[in-house]
Amino acid sequence: GVFAEMVKRGYIYKGLKPVFWCAYCETALAEAEVEYQDKKSPAIYVKFPVKDGQGLLPEENTNIIIWTTTPWTLISNVALCLHPNYNYVLITQGEEKYLVAEELLSSFAQATGRQNLKIIQVFRGQELEGIVCYHPFLDRESIVVLGEYVTLDTGTGCVHIAPGHGEEDYLVGLQYNLPILSPLNDRGYFTAETGKFSGRFYTDADQEIIQELQKGAFLIKQETIQHQYPHCWRCKKPILYRATEQWFASIDKFREMLLQAIQQVRWIPGWGKDRIYNMIANRGDWCISRQRIWGVPIPIFYCANCGKEIINDQTISHLQNLFRQHGSDVWFAREAAELLPSGFNCPVCAAQEFTKETDIMDVWFDSGSSHLAVLEQPDTWPELHWPAELYLEGSDQHRGWFNSSLTTSVAVRAQAPYKAVLTHGFVVDEQGRKMSKSMGNVVDPLKVIKQMGADILRLWVSSADYRDDISASPNILKQITEAYRKIRNTSRFLLSNLYDFDPSVDQVNYQELTEIDRWALVSLQRLIQKALKGYYDYEYHVVYHAIHNFCVVDLSAFYLDMIKDRLYTSSAQGRERRAAQTVLYKTLHVLVRLLTPILVFTSEEIWRYLPKKEEDPVSVQLADLPQVKEDYLDLELEQKWERLLNIRAEVTAVLETARKEKLIGNSLEAEVFLYASGELYDFLRREETNLPTIFIVSKVSLHQLKDRQDACPTKGRQDAYLTKDRQDACPTKGRQDACPTNNNLLPVVEQSSYLSKAKNIPDLTVAVRRVKGAKCTRCWIFNEKVGLNAEHPDLCPRCLEVIKAGNFT
Repeated sequence: GVFAEMVKRGYIYKGLKPVFWCAYCETALAEAEVEYQDKKSPAIYVKFPVKDGQGLLPEENTNIIIWTTTPWTLISNVALCLHPNYNYVLITQGEEKYLVAEELLSSFAQATGRQNLKIIQVFRGQELEGIVCYHPFLDRESIVVLGEYVTLDTGTGCVHIAPGHGEEDYLVGLQYNLPILSPLNDRGYFTAETGKFSGRFYTDADQEIIQELQKGAFLIKQETIQHQYPHCWRCKKPILYRATEQWFASIDKFREMLLQAIQQVRWIPGWGKDRIYNMIANRGDWCISRQRIWGVPIPIFYCANCGKEIINDQTISHLQNLFRQHGSDVWFAREAAELLPSGFNCPVCAAQEFTKETDIMDVWFDSGSSHLAVLEQPDTWPELHWPAELYLEGSDQHRGWFNSSLTTSVAVRAQAPYKAVLTHGFVVDEQGRKMSKSMGNVVDPLKVIKQMGADILRLWVSSADYRDDISASPNILKQITEAYRKIRNTSRFLLSNLYDFDPSVDQVNYQELTEIDRWALVSLQRLIQKALKGYYDYEYHVVYHAIHNFCVVDLSAFYLDMIKDRLYTSSAQGRERRAAQTVLYKTLHVLVRLLTPILVFTSEEIWRYLPKKEEDPVSVQLADLPQVKEDYLDLELEQKWERLLNIRAEVTAVLETARKEKLIGNSLEAEVFLYASGELYDFLRREETNLPTIFIVSKVSLHQLKDRQDACPTKGRQDAYLTKDRQDACPTKGRQDACPTNNNLLPVVEQSSYLSKAKNIPDLTVAVRRVKGAKCTRCWIFNEKVGLNAEHPDLCPRCLEVIKAGNFT
């Protein structure tokens, strides 16, 4: 076991040290079991009269001033600590003299109301070591010691030392061989050795001590402050530091190994690494014993004759067999003699009577050892291996489970028990408040699943950046439901257009796809890149936004709109339609696999209806995540279509304005005129045949502008000319032949058109008018040749050809 191995390596010891102690639960606590909350405490400035100034300080009317928020600890005071490198000033007011840190003199004077303080002398802290003071109300001396942990944040720079009630105090006490006094019982009451304070609960003694100080004129100032104070994680009551005999794991003996192990772990998010590193670097030894009736036992025996603690290979092996057969409760059910091997003798005095340890193991030691209990059980879980791939918990576990697991693992294996650690925030309401039944803001996940489905809940989780607290509310879930609907409807559209598609025989080779089809595959590869990186980085919100934007922007708002004409009007088995279906199939096959970790039920439903190849697994959960096809990443094509999409955005804006002006209804009722010059005109000329499909209009006319500003009679007033909805500013209105640029502006000057200069593309002007011709009832595109065929007067020539061939959808 972990504990036994740590004992063998000399990491476990029993010692008298101050530990966090809950007087209400009557047990020691580890750092991970401590919560910090606001608490009001008495804060007092106290005089310690100088008894022996070592020739530096006068003894008469001279006092070293301390400040404390725990008056009850003064009963255990044995020393005063100064920083060796700070300056301390001896000041006077009347006959009395005080010693405080020079940097805190001003705040001391302000806090205590003492004015006109005069500095007599300045000392370095290290000069004052060994000076002796009287205890203010006990017959005891208090010696001046040095410690670099003293700060200048608050107080006087002089710290009262009670080694039995503070970690730093204890360390200073060890250095100076000071007595460790902790005259409290397990329930927090002072013991008989404290005289008049005997039987008082430790915090109740505060006022009595303050009164004692006032009586002897040792109290300079009393006030109440509110500060962060440690509380018990179970009972939520304030705790104290108390020196007791406990079992400890010596962190110092393998601290460097712990710090090195942290460097080998992937921390998500990255700040987790610094957080746990600083905790390990600064933590003291781990108190692993607890004063509880029941729990995981500490498997140690004591010789009734000589008192020797006993734990060795023989006792460990025997106990392991007993625990394996009867469970750890056997420790509490049997006497010590029944838990030891038959005929066992004390290795020191050979006695045969023993007692067993009554303290139990810290629960964090228990949970911190779970990596070995779970990952190295080949008979039970042969598929699991040590170390774990990932530890996942809330941000409070850097000082809890992550910390204890790291400690036990490094102690016995010299490496971390996990390859990666992920930390998340907590669920709060829409206003960032903690969820509470009394506030009525609790979102019950079971109700969400029942009302909306598990996939909605999973999508909500994936949509949020878990590194911070995550908001949940009915309104937020409603928004997520709408996002889910868009993803589902996009997938449904793709499926509905694959009803007659067999991927084994109907796919079109990449080289035979149209440019827009190849662009769609480029966009698909970009989605795969983003999603895979998001999954690898555990940034599920990145995956969510990438998939949602792909469905809404790349597909629904553009590509799917563009190919509807091919899907619905082209020859059913024709290359144009099969090319579009090929892209739809590839897209959905990728999309469903990217969705699977998040929308597990929806993706399974999609997979059930998706046309498949023979090698496809029966469930999408068994399929691999898609990988990027480098052959599809055509950067030149991507840049070209990015430019076309920008132009499309400009055209769409003008179409929308024309629709508001009631010039057109559906965009297919529009004829678009593009006015460009130079390289932009050449670019558009090369794409001219594709422009109606890209803009989803019936007709596009491209015009080249040459020295337009010089030729236009409105020269100098171009802005007015270009922004008038009906071109009222043009002096050639209604007289197209008179316009010197009539070849360029012929359509623009008509009363029923709308013209606008592109906002984000220089040298581009867009005009829209209602297209001439009639609407084809099959493809809905307007064409001047509709009606010329007597047999099919409502069809355009293209649809007529498909109908005659008899191969249509």
